Amino acid sequence: MRIALWQGPSVECDIEAGMTALGAALRAAGAMGARVLVAPELYLPGYNQDALVDLAQPRGGPWHQRLAALAREACCGLVVGYAEREGVLYNAAVAFGADGAELAHYRKIQLFGPREQRLFAFGEAYAVFDFHGRKAALLICYDIEFDHHISALKAMGVDLILCPTACPKPFENVAQSVVPAHSANHALSIAYANYCGDEGDCAYFGLSVITGPHGQVMAQAGAGPALLVADIPPPDPARLTTQARDRRFIR
Repeated sequence: MRIALWQGPSVECDIEAGMTALGAALRAAGAMGARVLVAPELYLPGYNQDALVDLAQPRGGPWHQRLAALAREACCGLVVGYAEREGVLYNAAVAFGADGAELAHYRKIQLFGPREQRLFAFGEAYAVFDFHGRKAALLICYDIEFDHHISALKAMGVDLILCPTACPKPFENVAQSVVPAHSANHALSIAYANYCGDEGDCAYFGLSVITGPHGQVMAQAGAGPALLVADIPPPDPARLTTQARDRRFIR
């Protein structure tokens, strides 16, 4: 399966500019045969924006309608993070198919730090869905750092995790080490889409990455804007991890 991710700067509440940039990335990904494009966390209206409290929209609202239209126009699926208002505020992500239909909706389970925990309510459920013959799931940023979530998704048959993120310096190790290690340890592929540049006091390191089912780095961005496209290979039976079979518990 060919998948893509887009690494760019925060839209900083400029929704029109954000839609334009995302539409261009989607069309390019679709033209290259990608099944889906993954964009960063809270892409709408931006991660480090106090205005997100007022700008947040409901699931299925105007943002969703425009995003669905972009996916249809590009004939490419889309995963994107946004601020969701549903009574309380959620750090959410939504997946659309190439026909613009919603495939999955997810609310971040692991809220990072005091700001996120002050602004958002915790998500309480995984979002798993069938995607072109594969079992896929959504996670958001900090979620990907918790092995028990990866283990739980693997036990549900997931072999592809699509993860919008907004990860700042000095946590480069997440993209460089943690994500590939999860892929290798659980025999699944991950698309980890980060921001680049600065947004207020957040300095994003970029390094968005697509990993294969044995932890191999299929494509990785640097510190600037990038559109990554990679073909995710099927697992090689000879390289599959035996950890689940051999695991021992010491009490």
